[in-house]
Amino acid sequence: MSYEYFYPGTPYSLEPVYGDVFTGYRATGAELGMSTDPRTANQIQEISNKLSMGVKTMEMSAIQPDVFESIPQQHLKEINRLSQLTGVDITVHGPIVEASGYTRQGGWDEASRKQSENQMISAVERSHEISPKGNIPVTFHSTAMLPLAEEKMKEKVEGEIKEVSKSILIADPRTGEVKEIKKLEKFFPGEILERGKQKPFDPEAELKRTNEELWTRTLNNLNFYAMRGEEAVSGGFKIIRGGKEKEGKTPDEEILKLYAEKDRDEAIKEIPEGFGIAKDAIKEAFRQFDHGDIFLRDSYNMLKEYYNMVYKDAKDNDKKLLDEYANEIKPLVLDKNIDKDPLKMRKFAETIEKGVRVLKNIESPKIYVPLNNFLIDKSSETFSNVALNSYKKFGDKSPIITIENPPYGGALSRAEEIKKLIEESRKKFVEKAVREGMSKSGAEDAAKKLIGATWDVGHINMMRKYGYEKADLIKQAEIIAPFAKHVHLSDNFGYEHTELPMGMGNVPIKEILKRLGEEGFEGKKIIEAGNWFQHFKTPPFTQSLEAFGSPLFPMKAPYWNQIASTYGNYFAFPSAYFPEQHFNLYGGGFSSLPTELGGQVPGKEARATGTPMA
Repeated sequence: MSYEYFYPGTPYSLEPVYGDVFTGYRATGAELGMSTDPRTANQIQEISNKLSMGVKTMEMSAIQPDVFESIPQQHLKEINRLSQLTGVDITVHGPIVEASGYTRQGGWDEASRKQSENQMISAVERSHEISPKGNIPVTFHSTAMLPLAEEKMKEKVEGEIKEVSKSILIADPRTGEVKEIKKLEKFFPGEILERGKQKPFDPEAELKRTNEELWTRTLNNLNFYAMRGEEAVSGGFKIIRGGKEKEGKTPDEEILKLYAEKDRDEAIKEIPEGFGIAKDAIKEAFRQFDHGDIFLRDSYNMLKEYYNMVYKDAKDNDKKLLDEYANEIKPLVLDKNIDKDPLKMRKFAETIEKGVRVLKNIESPKIYVPLNNFLIDKSSETFSNVALNSYKKFGDKSPIITIENPPYGGALSRAEEIKKLIEESRKKFVEKAVREGMSKSGAEDAAKKLIGATWDVGHINMMRKYGYEKADLIKQAEIIAPFAKHVHLSDNFGYEHTELPMGMGNVPIKEILKRLGEEGFEGKKIIEAGNWFQHFKTPPFTQSLEAFGSPLFPMKAPYWNQIASTYGNYFAFPSAYFPEQHFNLYGGGFSSLPTELGGQVPGKEARATGTPMA
């Protein structure tokens, strides 16, 4: 046996900073909360089981939509009663749904977004049953399943560590269709730097180039259909104008009249003889007119779509050009008989071709936008509606909607993105509340109170997988600090979404919580350590008290980190480090001395008359 098995060694355990697990940031046990097992709808049992640990805050974590829906309404009321009896605060982790409206099939539509919104409204209203008199925090992920919208990494570039973009996802704002732009090697003049070096990947420049190329192709396609329509109509005119005049009428006037008034076959039969044009030729002219009409209809529909696309975001000068063109084409658009008059059809074709020239002369529209921008626009619509619905129903006692950063590697997982989402959600909340009669200042105060962030320190630590370091994680905390209302605590090593108690990985929790504290953060700190329970079969609360150096008693000291070596699975009390058998075998102290020398071991014979006592 070696002394390491029973002697804790240095440093001195009564030092305030003693312990390998201690993070250096102190929090009382009352500041820390525990999440329940998200796999079960029996949340009453989950909360009851954890009461014995002395936890003062618990988060009901029914994150799977089907599990959340399996919790009976009566259970939520019972959890409220349990909370009142025990003095334990309850928070809620709502079901993980896609607030933007993207589906698992990869598409987007407004109906899917509305379905997510309705599900979140239901979750918030049901959560209110747990705390009808208070503002219970209800957490939702910013996104449920979408990949990282812009892949960035920290790597060495020309001897310096820089943030480098690798790819970006872009979305069609009309349909939600997603495309990826990757960093590719280029060799054409103007696309490389001197001495053949590749230009850095610039997502904004690549997106602009993509939009310009797509717009050019779009207008070329539109122009092609318009030209084909004009050519077909002109070809028809060329045929019918080959005839002779008769009775003061040109053949084209008579033929065009028949084309407008009669069925094609009937018109052919009624063509008078003597025009000098074979009926088969006239039939071909009619066919050309019909083809021209089809091409012009297609080009007109395309023109409408592209006009609508650019008009919304057009600048003043561009909008003026578009308005002038609209006034020019309006009479032709309103003429319901234009398809019966090839002369008008030809004029229509010329006007559409002019429209192509107008569209070419204005700024290229945003055919695609960064996926993050699209998600923030759609998700903020959902979050603002959920918060406003709750406020209209519950007023000052409305639940607080907190938006959580998902594990890094998914969309909307950086602090900058969560910040923009919260700001946009608050902005839309204010706009809608004011329209319904609320004062702007009152709406702004309500939005600030009811929409904020849940900052998951373990999720953001996964930035390390992309080359980011401790300083980058702290910077993220600084960005989100003004919006933080809630914290999820778990530790990991930055590569997998594991959940260990704090102090057992490399999350810089001390620095993160200090940055949040600079903004006066008073939110709940919820321990989410599912992996610890899964593998070690014990609740992580005791380890968390040690990690945060929580005081054992109201007088602050001693701290849990100081008694780390005096409890646990191996020994129950300090005396276990001094087993009686050890001293019986190896000696030490007076107890192993003979009785005549003050010890406790009797001899077999007297020392004066027999052999020395063993």
